[in-house]
Parts: sequence; structure tokens; C-alpha cells
Amino acid sequence: MKSLKLCDTTLRDGEQAAGVSFTRAEKLEIARLLSECGVEQAEIGIPAMGVREQEDIAAIAALGLPIKLMTWNRALKSDIDKAWATGVNWCHVSIPVSEVQLRGKLGLTPVEGLTKLLRAAEYAVGLGMTVSVGMEDSSRADMDFLVELVNCLYKECGVRWFRYADTVSAHHPGQMAQRVSALLGAVPPDVELEVHCHNDFGLAVANTLSGIAAGATWASTTVAGIGERTGNAPMEEVALAWRYLYGGDTAIRAELLKLAADMVIAASGRSVGDSKPIVGKLAFTHESGIHVDGLMKDRETYQTFNPSEVGREHNFVLGKHSGTGGVAHVLGKQGLEADPEMAARLLVRVRDYAEASKGNVPESLLVKWLLEERKQAPNAV
Repeated sequence: MKSLKLCDTTLRDGEQAAGVSFTRAEKLEIARLLSECGVEQAEIGIPAMGVREQEDIAAIAALGLPIKLMTWNRALKSDIDKAWATGVNWCHVSIPVSEVQLRGKLGLTPVEGLTKLLRAAEYAVGLGMTVSVGMEDSSRADMDFLVELVNCLYKECGVRWFRYADTVSAHHPGQMAQRVSALLGAVPPDVELEVHCHNDFGLAVANTLSGIAAGATWASTTVAGIGERTGNAPMEEVALAWRYLYGGDTAIRAELLKLAADMVIAASGRSVGDSKPIVGKLAFTHESGIHVDGLMKDRETYQTFNPSEVGREHNFVLGKHSGTGGVAHVLGKQGLEADPEMAARLLVRVRDYAEASKGNVPESLLVKWLLEERKQAPNAV
């Protein structure tokens, strides 16, 4: 299976999430972490937003990181001039490609939209910039128009990089695969397609992976899935799913994903939930007696990959569904032992507490109960 390339847009689409605003220091640190994680390309801002944004972009570029940097721009010469002034050479030019967005947002016909895009791309190429084209709302666009657009930009401007955007989450994975395959089958073979998926139906990861499997080269992601509305495809989920479910390659350093996610989540002021895959607090936490027993015997019983790969480890907690093995394990961590009879008595207390408190039992409380039980039955272990 082919290698997956990542274009991370945490610093652009991620920051567009409602209420999120990164400081310059946070942006610089996020950029460093993306580079250290092995991300090939990062979309780092929108120069047309103003001087402060342009200065932030220039500051990231000045770091000299071993990662390709791009800016996001409308198909306007004024946007491209601002992008060029930041010193970032990769210029991403975006325009709506569905009729509903072309007419609704810009008041343009498809032909007028294509002409506008072509002029903007020609202008950026003339400045010596590397140009990629963002096809906003690709999932609701006419396929013949997408094919015409890609072939025209390729022929007239030499553009080889295009972003297929599922802007409003209009696709399911089957549709994504069919559309990506059809588009790539009708354009030059050296065209590289990026899939950019939003998560309104919880399908951003599935749609992204489906698009890559169907022939797209680049996956557009954000750290922890942060982004507009319900977010984007989370980088950590896409990268590891590609590696373990599709058997594909990726340059991502998995052991740094939790660090990057923690940093972005803290900077965003948001919470992604304890059960967030890969980076959530409970991603590798187990309570069920059946699961704990299986993991204690053979870790392969309840894991697809070893959590140590992402700098994590399995964590066993005590609750209503625990078994005596879990009790013994928690006590063992404290250097204590309990025979099967004692473990069974403690388990009764564990389950009573969990049901009454609707929570897990603190390890210190289990130790306290053990000492109490031993006082009542001095010969018990």
C-alpha cells in the first residue's frame, strides 16, 4: 500500500473553529510540533486577514522548519500579493466549484468561476510561486466541471496539486471513493489530489481514508480534529488508521501525537472529550473484567496496536464491571496482594461504591478497604 502524505491545516482551518484564536507563540510551537511529528506540509494561515496574520505567517516561515508551508487565498490578485509578501512560496488558491456556492457566494457561473481561478493562478505562477488549487464544495460539484477545471489549470498554468473538499460533509465513503477515482481517471497521471473532509456526520476520517485508498495522494487533517462546526479529519486518527487498517506507510512519528494534541487542545481552549481516539484520556483505559483479564494474559486480545507507539499505556481502573483480576492488579501496583477470597470481598465493595457514586474507585480507597478487611479477618491475605 502506498505512502500517505499529510497536509495539516490546524493553523488555518483549525483556527477557524468558533472561538479559537492562537497567539503567535502558540502558532510557532504548533508549527514546530507538526514538523517534528513528520507532517509533510502545513497550511499556516490566510494573509488577507490582515497585517497581524501576515506577520504570524512570516514568523513561522522564519523558523526554517523542514516542512512545506502554504497559505490559503481566494482567487484574487490582492490576496496573492499579500501571500507573496509573507515569504511563503506555496500559494493555495481556493474557489467554490459547486453551482450552489458559485452563484450563492460569488454570483458567478461555472465558466466565470473557472476564468477567475485561471487568472489568479496565472498571476501567482508569474510571481514564481508554487500553486495548488482548492476546489471548495467539490462533493456537490458537477464532475464534468471538475475534470474541465483540473485539465485547464494543468494545461494553462502547470498546476498539479488540487484539493477535493467535502466542505459540507455531503459524501459517505463509497461516494468519496467513486468520485476521487472518476476524477483521477480523467486527468493527467501526475496530478496529485488532496482530500479535505469535514466531520458533520462523523465520517471525516472514513471519507479521508476512502479517498486516499481510491487514489488521492494527500490527506488534509487537523490535530485532534479541531475545525469549523464539528471539525476536520483528525491527523492522529487518519495516520494510524492508514498504518494499521490499510497497511500503508506514513512518515508520522506516532509517539509525538499525544504531545501535539495536548498542546493544540490547550491552546484552543476546547475539550475534545475523554474518549477521543488515540489522544483522549480514556483511549486505553479498561474497566471490564473480561477485557482486563484478557489484556493481563495477552495484550493482543484487546488491542490493534500497542499504545506505547503513541507514548501511552493501558490503564486499568476499578468500577461496576471490574473482576477480581482487576482488583488484584491494582493492589499489585501498590505492592500488595489479595487471595481469591479477599479479592472477591473487595470486589463487592468496589461494585457497591461504583454504582452509588457513578464513578471509578480510587486506588487509595481500595487499599483502605483491604486494610479494613484484614483487621476483620487477620489471617486473610
